[in-house]
Amino acid sequence: MICNAVTNPTPISDSHRSAALQLFDGSSSSLEEAYEALRVFEILALENKPDVSVTACQKVVENLGSSSSLKDLFYALKVNGILKCKVDRGVFQDIASRLQATVNDASALVDTYYTIGSLVLMKDQAPDVDVLLADADGTFHSIKALSQSDGRWRYSSDNPESSTYVAGLALEALAGVISLASSETDQSRVNTVKSDILKLFDSIQKYDDGTFYFDEKFGSGRERRVSLSTSSSVVRGSIGLPGSAKDFFNQIESLALLESKRVPVPLVLSLPATVYSLSKKDQLKVTVNTVLGSAAPPLTVKLVRAFHTNAKDSAVIEGKELQYDQSSGLHVMGFPDNVDIGTYVFVFETALQDSGSENDHAIGGQIHVPIYVTSIVKVSNAEIAVLGSDLGSDETQKTLDLAGTVVVSLSANHLQKLRFSFQLTTTYP
Repeated sequence: MICNAVTNPTPISDSHRSAALQLFDGSSSSLEEAYEALRVFEILALENKPDVSVTACQKVVENLGSSSSLKDLFYALKVNGILKCKVDRGVFQDIASRLQATVNDASALVDTYYTIGSLVLMKDQAPDVDVLLADADGTFHSIKALSQSDGRWRYSSDNPESSTYVAGLALEALAGVISLASSETDQSRVNTVKSDILKLFDSIQKYDDGTFYFDEKFGSGRERRVSLSTSSSVVRGSIGLPGSAKDFFNQIESLALLESKRVPVPLVLSLPATVYSLSKKDQLKVTVNTVLGSAAPPLTVKLVRAFHTNAKDSAVIEGKELQYDQSSGLHVMGFPDNVDIGTYVFVFETALQDSGSENDHAIGGQIHVPIYVTSIVKVSNAEIAVLGSDLGSDETQKTLDLAGTVVVSLSANHLQKLRFSFQLTTTYP
């Protein structure tokens, strides 16, 4: 599962929603940008979003009623699926006929992706229009012929260059072909595609923080695809905040797909805070949600072990189950007496209480989270002494009152040493 070992991941929050409103301000210059904005607003359930329905629907009608490019046609239908613009049935019929007649004439896989995707969208938006493929097996075969042994796919039949990003488009197109077939697709073909997906996961990479991602191998003359865009493509096909609107859309869209019922919904274990005060009797608090912040099914959270960063082989806590607080929705635990100030690593794992939920939710593996424990510290037994030059014995020693204003004076020669000592004690209320 993606992000199953990331240090203290967090689900979608109000900060993401605020960022969405800043990134998508309603000034979309293309149907693609308009769709991305609308889709983000829809996923995050934003209320005070800019109203782009009038201008967007105008663009939709214009593009559907003309000989627009395959890409513009595809995104016009995407936008229409959200806004439900007023489009005549005859327009859908004309588009379907044109796409059905040219589906096998596409010179590049991306054109096939737009064609199949548009027909799938019309299947939902205009159910009384015939969008089925006359030769679904042939279309399936022509797409599958571009697959490579490592799970990547070629851009076209006359271009040997292959791409992980295009693999995601190909998988999504194949799923569309299956839904547009007039008869059931041979199961052996479906199994072959599943094998291609597994090949892609053999090449998955991981950042230092544990986040898994799909990367692209770049060739000459092709648009550079960052890992987020590539990973999003694979997620769509097989089933820090980003710095741009495009990256934000790819992230939110992928998370929304992971919350669909097509795959087990990933659950995210996170901590509202990682700094705790023993003096204030803070409790360890853990929350578990879906990636979009929805409530998790009944489950248990267990602290497998906790260890000081300077003593990794010696656990201070082992096998402790956190208590679930019904009112707050948090899993909580008090700190035992053997935990003192310092930096620790807490290792958590979750378990679903209902075994039947395992098919609906994915809980991942163990989560390692750095925890910082603080406390008020008392300084006592402060002393200052002059040490003898020979054996280091105390020749002069005086007690210091650190809270007072008493001045202490000592004298020593250049052969003697000065020693300042004190005792630190963690205080608890």
